[in-house]
Amino acid sequence: MDLPLSITEPPFVLMAPVVQTVPLVFVSAHSGRRYPTEFLAAARLDALTLRRSEDSFVEELFEAAPSLGAPLLAAHFPRAFCDPNREAWELDPEMFADALPEWVNTTSARVGAGLGTIARIVGSGEAIYRDKLSFADAEARVRDCWEPFHAALQGAIDATRARFGTCLLIDCHSMPGTSLAARNPADFVLGDAHGTACAPSATRLIERALGDLGYAVRRNDPYAGGYITRNYGRPREHVHALQIEICRTLYMDESRIERSRRFARLRTDMTHFIGTLAGQIGSRGLA
Repeated sequence: MDLPLSITEPPFVLMAPVVQTVPLVFVSAHSGRRYPTEFLAAARLDALTLRRSEDSFVEELFEAAPSLGAPLLAAHFPRAFCDPNREAWELDPEMFADALPEWVNTTSARVGAGLGTIARIVGSGEAIYRDKLSFADAEARVRDCWEPFHAALQGAIDATRARFGTCLLIDCHSMPGTSLAARNPADFVLGDAHGTACAPSATRLIERALGDLGYAVRRNDPYAGGYITRNYGRPREHVHALQIEICRTLYMDESRIERSRRFARLRTDMTHFIGTLAGQIGSRGLA
């Protein structure tokens, strides 16, 4: 685990190329692993269990993006603390000691599942907190983490569209190895909100690029895209968004949350993938 998040440091890192040369933006919203001290003290779970919610090391798999001409935005704060792949105010009233404002979204399916902006459970299903929280705590997390993260993401998208006339946002995540255990196995699942968040030509290009590297790829099942993909993916406004879910068994030991011996190979493949994508989109653009 990284050192606790300091209130004086930014909640994310934006790794920008010296000169952006392609209309691509990469984002890793769930790989943050800097846990605030007060959060650890309030949790009833040990540190390893809290980390079950992470998309561990995903930002490292895509770390070549800036050297290949595209910015990469990565959260420092962990998903279990504040989830930037949710609306800003998806909150479970049962988690709070005081009443929530009427404008808070308390009825979404994500809230019902315990995975709102402030999660009630970790990825493996255990409850996070010993006691109820205050709304002021949730508000501080949204103001200090969620809002700056999305301001940076919107800024990167706007700058890309202004420079190139279009933008393709790649929303990078990972999925448990058990996600597709009872179904046809896949190494990657691409989510384009069933064709509404990304041009079909871009989805096909990414699917083909990963397939050419030898990976099994599926679309939208069981992950069609979360808030980031659906909120920013607006093809009619020349902004396309695609979620990529990577099977964790390809690169890590899920039980110990450690990089496996296969990590370097996958990172090399993702570097090749980014290069292929940059070359193709840079030469012919997006439909």
